[in-house]
Amino acid sequence: MLKETFSYSGGPEFNAAAISRVTLAVATQQDREVIYQIRHVVYAGELGQYLSNPSGRLTDRLDDWNIYLVAKNDSKILGFISITPPRRPSYSIDKYFDRAQLPFACTDALFEIRLLTVVAAHRRRALALLLMYAAFRWVESHGGEHVVAIGRREILPLYTRAGLETGNLSVKSGAVTYELLHASVSALRAHTVTISRLLDRVEATTDWRLHFPFRRPAPCFHGGAFFKAVGERFDSLDKHRAIINADVLDAWFAPSPKVLSAIEEHLPWLLRTSPPTSCQGLIETIATARGVKGQNILPGGGSSDLIFRAFRQWLTPASRVLILDPTYGEYFHVLNRVVGCDVQFLRLSRARNYQVDLEQLATQLAQDYDLVVLVNPNSPTGQHIPRSSLEPLLRAAPLRTRIWVDETYIEYAGQAQSLEQFASSSENVIVCKSMSKVYALSGARVAYLCAAPHQLESLRAITPPWVVSLPAQVAAVNALQDPDYYADRYRQTHLLRAQFAKALTEFDWQIVSGIANFLLCHLPPDGPTASAVVRDCSEFGLFLRDASSMGSRLGPRTIRIAVKDAQTNARIVEIIRLVLGKSASVAYLNSICSSTSSFNCPAIGSSSFLRLSRAFIFARSM
Repeated sequence: MLKETFSYSGGPEFNAAAISRVTLAVATQQDREVIYQIRHVVYAGELGQYLSNPSGRLTDRLDDWNIYLVAKNDSKILGFISITPPRRPSYSIDKYFDRAQLPFACTDALFEIRLLTVVAAHRRRALALLLMYAAFRWVESHGGEHVVAIGRREILPLYTRAGLETGNLSVKSGAVTYELLHASVSALRAHTVTISRLLDRVEATTDWRLHFPFRRPAPCFHGGAFFKAVGERFDSLDKHRAIINADVLDAWFAPSPKVLSAIEEHLPWLLRTSPPTSCQGLIETIATARGVKGQNILPGGGSSDLIFRAFRQWLTPASRVLILDPTYGEYFHVLNRVVGCDVQFLRLSRARNYQVDLEQLATQLAQDYDLVVLVNPNSPTGQHIPRSSLEPLLRAAPLRTRIWVDETYIEYAGQAQSLEQFASSSENVIVCKSMSKVYALSGARVAYLCAAPHQLESLRAITPPWVVSLPAQVAAVNALQDPDYYADRYRQTHLLRAQFAKALTEFDWQIVSGIANFLLCHLPPDGPTASAVVRDCSEFGLFLRDASSMGSRLGPRTIRIAVKDAQTNARIVEIIRLVLGKSASVAYLNSICSSTSSFNCPAIGSSSFLRLSRAFIFARSM
């Protein structure tokens, strides 16, 4: 039961500053004794819902299995809320309603929230919101799927603003009328977006001491939507031939023949055999290929593994970090949503073709950040800062500022552009290298850091054994030993990118000229949005990346497309042409139907356009 006692005006404002920093934790047994006394003061004394008793304590049978979350300032309790888990003898609502009346099922994933209370001297809406949100997060983090509560009719706007819905059932207890309230956890999660600013302000005054984070870290969106069309259980892998995964930046070419030969010849043994514990052979091969020492290399299962491992080791919520805007979304996700750092941005301008302003970068590097992240060449822009320009800036940066340079696409600029040798003797520069994109090993998940040993020691200590699988290690070693094959693929990529960019200009798209294996495209302001184009193209088996969320200034009409082989690029252009020119394409397909006696079909309406056109495209691709 949400027997809350606090004032609420119904407006969006509250005075978070009026409450000093609050500690939010699970109540101890000592806290519970104080809570029982507060319950007596409030519900027996203030509201008169219960008779006073000589002990000055108020409890009920649900306290044997309830969880209390308590908000405190120093050792003083300001408020609390109770949670009744499932698989217990009963809920509080069972005293008032027959379960057959309820507009939801009483499953093993139903949690009840009750006894929301703020003491008289601290009745501020900020505390009420904090306690309600904490209870929701508790339920969510413990696998709950539905929440139920009952709350006073007088302040229903508070509950609906928090995301709860009325269940059209009420009950009177003394002078108070309570309404049944409930919501699915998924609906409550979606609702937090609408109150995110309020939650930001509440979080700023909260010392969160629960074993799960204040905000549930949202998964970083990367693309890869195509796998839903292929089948995420891998039971229809042949479908990959009918789709184009241009929403991810996987290589258009196959891995080196040396890689394929080694994997195909020894695959059964590679799959059943444990890899070298510390990837020593891989480390030595990388070191030799890059002209550094083995102690300068730390391997990982893809760059995401290294990002999560390093940033969580080096940074805290008090850390200040600078990143580019726009840039690879994983960085903001980990820094802001996982670690909780103070993230600041070096904004890149469309007018400058998203090239980094080196004077502005030099100014920012002098600002004593804990970490600066540079993706070079950058994604989604494809822009590259030459080594000759970047090295002097990094040398002048404060030594206490770690500088992380992501060189996932550097081979497209030329291996001589890499900062690996520079980083190996630097005090504060760390180079992150993924072997996914430029070596056609995205499925293998191989990456490494190159830096001076002192930057890697703490990370090496928390690197698990067998961090890279045996097939992946074998693939990476053989790839590094075939530089000529890959150099030829990079030259072909540059030609394919230029031809692809020229073809896309027929749609009046502004193409950002980069150097990697993708194109950033700005759609015309009077045309469809990126999300609409991406959605419609997916109906044809073409998956593109809506880049709108990859930067604050990209806007709703920005798409990133991976460069593929010439035939596939032509298919991409054809599909986009159909999507952007439906009326002409419908007329064209109707003309085929009417002139071909063996193809007996009615005139094509808009509802069947995508289905029939997709069939045409797929047939041509087989």
